[in-house]
Amino acid sequence: MARSLVIKVTSGAEAPERCNQAFTVAAAAVASGAEVSLWLTGEAAWFAVAGKDPDLELPHAAPLADLLDTVLAAGTVTVCTQCAARRDLAQDDLAQGVRIAGAPTFVEETLSDGAQALVY
Repeated sequence: MARSLVIKVTSGAEAPERCNQAFTVAAAAVASGAEVSLWLTGEAAWFAVAGKDPDLELPHAAPLADLLDTVLAAGTVTVCTQCAARRDLAQDDLAQGVRIAGAPTFVEETLSDGAQALVY
């Protein structure tokens, strides 16, 4: 049975190291062949906006845009429904491949057999 990794990012530019750690772990897991679902909540939702170059300007860290592209290429990226609504973001505002979903989907993913959840 393959294990999956569900990562929830609860911070954005206000906590760049924590945010970058989540994206780095997600990209590393994708690169290692794991099934990855990256959830962007709170201020992290802004990193999914189409045409916006997400950057934390964090020294010694990979560019956030590159990490996000890596995850999108082989994993799932989701913006929390409530977080999107609070920021007036609709599906059309998001980068290609990013979806909007809510708590029921998050719970389903985290409770599936073989899933490991991490929250940053």
